[in-house]
Amino acid sequence: MGNILDGNKVRDQILAECRPRVERMRERTGRPPGLAVILVGADPASQVYVRNKTRTAEGLGIYGETITPDASITTEGLLRLVRALNLRPEIDGILVQLPLPAHIDSKEILNAIAPEKDVDGFHPVNAGLLAIGAPGLRPCTPSGVIETLRRNGIPISGQHAVVVGRSNIVGKPMAMLLLEQNATVTICHSRTKDLPAVCRSADILVAAIGRPAAIAAEHIRRGAVVVDVGINSVTDRAMAERLGEAKLAAYDRRGNVLVGDVHPTDMAELASAYTPVPGGVGPLTIAMLMQNTIQAAENRQAAENRPGGL
Repeated sequence: MGNILDGNKVRDQILAECRPRVERMRERTGRPPGLAVILVGADPASQVYVRNKTRTAEGLGIYGETITPDASITTEGLLRLVRALNLRPEIDGILVQLPLPAHIDSKEILNAIAPEKDVDGFHPVNAGLLAIGAPGLRPCTPSGVIETLRRNGIPISGQHAVVVGRSNIVGKPMAMLLLEQNATVTICHSRTKDLPAVCRSADILVAAIGRPAAIAAEHIRRGAVVVDVGINSVTDRAMAERLGEAKLAAYDRRGNVLVGDVHPTDMAELASAYTPVPGGVGPLTIAMLMQNTIQAAENRQAAENRPGGL
């Protein structure tokens, strides 16, 4: 059995490091870092995610503000909200909870966030800074993966990392962050030939494809480090039966079970170290969001203190 990479432990370390930074910001400026979250509509899952983010921010002493426009808001109406937040000096970070209603142009909304307040790290400016290795706000989930590996003493430099998935939110930035750490990186996707063979070449295998247990024993070289970024709700008992006794028992208690993109028992048996689902990468996303919010505030303070200010 592989070593479990406990995301809750790493999360707690990061949040503990955030608290004194918040206090220093308050002492220097008279105010804490500020985070504004826009939640459009009443999607239950999004409400839970936002509540967890704001609760964590409040626990650190970060000023949190949740704006909840009705699901009928237009793209232009939401753009006005974002632009107003861009101008507010007490707001250092802006997050638009996804997904947005289908009638809203999500890309236009995300691109309207001021890059220096883009704590999700999705803005093209921040994506470009990542691509050239320049300082900037990094996407939270991939950054959390790097922190998990680093804090568990898992070497990245010189290792072959295979990333399964090429989304702008996880796959692409994950590959760039691994490159930044001097890994040799292969990105796989739906048209990759002989995907299992490519995955088996990995020292570090990162799965981020959004399909439950799609990565199985044939994809994992014994002794590899496996990072499972996926989180999927399985509601079919036949599927749950294929996930092992523990997942099946959880399914029978609740009528559903969470599983990642990697088969849980295959991963546990073959990997030298792995992130479980839940409790692996998930807890790191909010921790890195808090870190980004504080970093954005510190960046703004530094810019204001330079000759000529902002």
